[in-house]
Amino acid sequence: MDLPVQTKDPAAVAAAVQVAYQNMFSTADPMFVPRVFGWATDCFHGRFEDFQAVDTRYHDLEHTLQGTLCMARLLHGRHSAGALPRIPERVFQLGILAILLHDTGYLKQRIDTEGTGAKYTLTHVKRSAQFAARLMITKGYDEASILAVQNMVLCTGVEAHMAEIPFQDDMEQLMGAALVTADFLGQMAAADYVEKLPVLYAEFAEASRHAGGDAFLSSFSSAEDLMRRTPEFWQRFVLPRLEREFGGLYRFLNQPYPDGPNEYLRDIEANMRRVAHVA
Repeated sequence: MDLPVQTKDPAAVAAAVQVAYQNMFSTADPMFVPRVFGWATDCFHGRFEDFQAVDTRYHDLEHTLQGTLCMARLLHGRHSAGALPRIPERVFQLGILAILLHDTGYLKQRIDTEGTGAKYTLTHVKRSAQFAARLMITKGYDEASILAVQNMVLCTGVEAHMAEIPFQDDMEQLMGAALVTADFLGQMAAADYVEKLPVLYAEFAEASRHAGGDAFLSSFSSAEDLMRRTPEFWQRFVLPRLEREFGGLYRFLNQPYPDGPNEYLRDIEANMRRVAHVA
């Protein structure tokens, strides 16, 4: 099983991602992982252009790091299993950058002093894609690479459909599916997931007020209501999508592959039992 990694510590997650990257590619750039993690932490700490530090309490930097760690482990597991086609190093790099930036749409500009970034819940995916392009242009990325990262980010919308996203090739689509898989698993398997659900509800409530009572966001009457409905969300929405739309990529987290235990699924099922008990 993978060793525990402190997901509050960007350096610890970066080190784990670096190990996966180097194990996958003999030509691995030793500076790539620290470089892009530096970009991400600068963004979340208010050190990029005119953006403030992140002020959402659920979709914070740790949330991004949880997903990034899971994605690196998933891609490494797929590589170790010998799955084809092999992921090119450039695509791996763009995938890691995409998940590091996938929730930057919650960041507010400095002149934005009303509420928190949670008010952008309904538009944060599109905002994240725009933010990614803005950052990548400053770093000298070409148009195709920027579009690839944007397409991967667009996969993370709750109502997104992979068939409707204009992927440039199948490998880009595979990476988008891996990103969404890791985004779901990374957060829902977290040790404090149950305790943070009321914080997620607070973000939904703020977004609903900002959006004028969006039907989905306003459908939750309280934090308790969100918690009560979470196990059903996992069983009837997340799991089927992981299996069908995202190609069952979560299985590459089984250790050993293909029939070994999956620590992410194990921890999520434990969280679902806990949340059902609390609710």
